Amino acid sequence: MTRERQVYLLDPQKLNPETIAVTFAKTSRSPQSFREIAAELTDEKTTEFHEKWVVGYGHSSVAEHAVLHIAVENISRLAVECLESNRLASYTEKSTRYQKWGADDFFVPPELENHPLKTAYQETCQKLFDTYHQSLPRVREVVAQEIPCRDGESEAAWERRCRTEYIDVCRFVLPASALANVGITINARALEHAIRKMLSHPLAEVRTIGEEIKRVAQAEVPTLVKYANPVDYLIKVPQDFAREASCLEDAGSQKADWCKLIHYDTESECRVLAAAVYRGGHPSFAEALEYIERASGEERQRLAALLLNDLGQYDMPLRELEHALFTFDVTLDQGAYNELKRHRMMTQSPQLLSTRLGYAVPRRFSAAGLEDVYTRAMDSAHQLYEKLLEINADTAAYVVPNAYNRRVLITLNLRSAFHFLSLRSAPTAHFSIRRIAQKMGEEIQTCSPLFGKYLRLDPNETWQTIEANYFTRTA
Repeated sequence: MTRERQVYLLDPQKLNPETIAVTFAKTSRSPQSFREIAAELTDEKTTEFHEKWVVGYGHSSVAEHAVLHIAVENISRLAVECLESNRLASYTEKSTRYQKWGADDFFVPPELENHPLKTAYQETCQKLFDTYHQSLPRVREVVAQEIPCRDGESEAAWERRCRTEYIDVCRFVLPASALANVGITINARALEHAIRKMLSHPLAEVRTIGEEIKRVAQAEVPTLVKYANPVDYLIKVPQDFAREASCLEDAGSQKADWCKLIHYDTESECRVLAAAVYRGGHPSFAEALEYIERASGEERQRLAALLLNDLGQYDMPLRELEHALFTFDVTLDQGAYNELKRHRMMTQSPQLLSTRLGYAVPRRFSAAGLEDVYTRAMDSAHQLYEKLLEINADTAAYVVPNAYNRRVLITLNLRSAFHFLSLRSAPTAHFSIRRIAQKMGEEIQTCSPLFGKYLRLDPNETWQTIEANYFTRTA
């Protein structure tokens, strides 16, 4: 007899996350329906299952079915970086593009408690926030002149357009200590790893957040995260390589190399097409690759068109594009990095945030007559940063504004590049990240003309026009 197909939700209002995880896990060996399995479970049976199979035997994938929604409020943007570095989770955070910060919305790190630099730290952060609030109405005046009200546009709609534009500029002044709220959706397996990273972090704030997240999570998943503890490896290895890096001189700002493609496999175009052919039939990959390598340039262009011509505006290309990899060494302002870090399918290796690589000056700050005020604020942050290095570089990063540059090593595949470049070169994206997207796109188009012409970059600007229109200087 053919069984009737059923699709239904297990109600998280009636079943806790650990029970749902066990319900799904048991289906691999039980002929019962999910409802029947769940009906037989008690909290004690659920705990016993997880202790035996997840903890005892290491079947960690079961924990992926236990999903939590965690609200974290009033933590520094610096701490947010660690929180959002976990690839297998979803995040939404307070936006510096759409919200204004209060005059005292910054974090004072515990490392400064009873330290002689605490007062200087508070005064410097206060100066940065004062500069931020001083700049808001002045930059708004510039923006209002540049983007007049459209015919038929309401005053409220025009104000919303203006607001995004001038807040986009003023956010350059906000330091990494600025407070933020983050909403997290994460499964228990990924959460256990996230907590371990936080408990192993050099900053006391992050370690405390890790302890608090573990505590609140245990109310819902008491077994699955209770063994999340600091990891010696995560503590020791960064320290070891920091010592190695200290032997190298700081190269300082290198504007000419601010976005450099440092590795690209010239054979990857053939591999992508061969993978598509491989998927379409039953040849070995070696046979498919040989077929592509024998093909003429015109034939490869035809296959590339088959692969990408019908791609809709919101469609993602086939996963075969993931066989092409690109590695970039990028220097970008911290505000742009805050958006780049959301693209967690890339592999990103950011250096510590510092004031050693110079800072960007938005053109609208200069147009508002605020460049001197802005420069003094940046200089005060740099001076305190150098003093805070006496404690450590991690603590010193709290005082660094979004305007300052940092380096990040990025490896991404062609499929991720399609998504990133389309999203971050769009007119609605912040101009700092648009500059990065356009330059990365240009580099990919140069080294991979077969696929590069299909990248969905905004054709109405280039990274050069963005620099000219939006920046007085970038480093």
